[in-house]
Amino acid sequence: MIEIKVKTLKRQVLELSRELGLKAVPEYRTPDGTRIDIAILNGGERLLAIELEASFKWFPQRLLYDVVKAHRAGFPELWVVSNFNPNPGWILGYAGELGLSLRILKEKEVLEKLRARLARL
Repeated sequence: MIEIKVKTLKRQVLELSRELGLKAVPEYRTPDGTRIDIAILNGGERLLAIELEASFKWFPQRLLYDVVKAHRAGFPELWVVSNFNPNPGWILGYAGELGLSLRILKEKEVLEKLRARLARL
């Protein structure tokens, strides 16, 4: 099993966001009381929600829950980090119907993709 180095990845995302003039909030509390692992904010604007999913068991259910949390909290984009090769199935389409951009990334891809994504702002 390939585990995500959660603390290390969170620290790296926080540092990169700060370097780019943005704020990364670990364990971001949503208005309805749920939590998002990492929220990237630009002032008061919600840019990106990042969820770290280390378990393969219940992945479709976790993914659906992550989509609902990010959408209800007002994020336009959600990245789910998993070192497995999950198939999002219909949940990818559902996220699109909600107007939420959903990407599933491997841990090793996150920092490079985040730097590129945030540099476009």
